[in-house]
Amino acid sequence: MSDTSIIKAPIKEEMKKFEPYFREQLKTNIPLLSIITNYILRRKGKQMRPMLVFLSAKLNGSVSDSTFVAATLIELLHTATLIHDDVVDETYQRRGFFSINALWKSKVAVLVGDYFLSRGLSTALDTDQIDVLKVVSDAVKSMSEGELIQIEKSRKLDITEEVYYDIITKKTATLIAACTRAGALSVDSSEDKLKAMKDFGVNLGIAFQIKDDLFDYEPNGLIGKPTGNDIKEKKLTLPLIHALHSTDVKQRRHILRLIRRHHKKEKKVQEIIAFVKNNGGLEYANEQMEAYAQKAKDAISIYEDGEVKEALLLMVDYTLKRKK
Repeated sequence: MSDTSIIKAPIKEEMKKFEPYFREQLKTNIPLLSIITNYILRRKGKQMRPMLVFLSAKLNGSVSDSTFVAATLIELLHTATLIHDDVVDETYQRRGFFSINALWKSKVAVLVGDYFLSRGLSTALDTDQIDVLKVVSDAVKSMSEGELIQIEKSRKLDITEEVYYDIITKKTATLIAACTRAGALSVDSSEDKLKAMKDFGVNLGIAFQIKDDLFDYEPNGLIGKPTGNDIKEKKLTLPLIHALHSTDVKQRRHILRLIRRHHKKEKKVQEIIAFVKNNGGLEYANEQMEAYAQKAKDAISIYEDGEVKEALLLMVDYTLKRKK
C-alpha cells in the first residue's frame, strides 16, 4: 500500500463523498465556466488540503457537515490562488497540463479564479460558517502579503533568512495551517487543540515549502540537470540565502551580480547552483526542513496514538520524501 493510501485510509469514505459535494458547489449555467471547471476538476492533484481538513477534524471529533464546508472552502481558495499564480508568473503548464491562462488567456483565468473565491465565500455564508471563513480570509490576506514581499525582495535581492521564513509562512504555511485549524474548528475543538492543529499546519507548511525549494537543485528527468527555476525568477530561497551568508563579500557580490544580470542564462544559472552546493546550502536547507517536520510532529504529541494521528505523522514524512 502506498503512503498516500495509508494517509487516506482513516478518511476514505469522507474523501469519496467529498468529490461529488465539491463538484456540486461549482455547478453553473454558463457554458464557458462549466467547460473550464470540468477541465480543472479532471486534473485535480492529490487533494492534500481536503485530506488535512478531514484528518484534523477526525483527530478532534466526528466529521460533520461543517467539515465538508471547511474542506470545500479551502479547496476553492487553493484552486483560485493556483489559477491567479499562473497568470502572475506567466506559467503555461501545471502538473504536465496546460494552465487556464494558456488555454483561455489571462483575462478569463483571472475571472475564473475570482469565481472560485466567490463560490467559497458564498458556501461559507450560506452555511453560517463564519469562524471557518475568518480562518480562510486571514490565510488569503497572508498569502497576498507574502507574494508581494517576495516580488519586492526579488527586485532588491536583499532577502535574509528571517524574511525568507516570513514569506514562506505567509505564502504556503498559512494555507496548510488554515486546513488543520478549520478541520478542528468544524468539530468544535477546544482552544488548546486548535492551537496545536495550527502549529502542526504551520510547521508542516514550512517543511513542505523548503522541500519545494530544494527541488530546484535536483536533476530534472528531462534535461538531466537542476532546473534553477527560482534563480531564473530571481527568487532567493533558503539554500541560496545560506550559501550567500557562508561566503566572503567578493564571492557574494559576484553571485548576486549573476542573479541580477544573467539569471536567464543557463550556464550562469548552473554556476549559481554549483556555488550553493559547494557552500553547504543544500545540507543546511535539509536540516531546517527536518527540524520543522519534527516541530509539526511534536505539535500533535498531546493526542493519543491512533490511526488518524498516525496518518498525520505519515503525511509529515511523505512531505519530506515526495518527488514533486
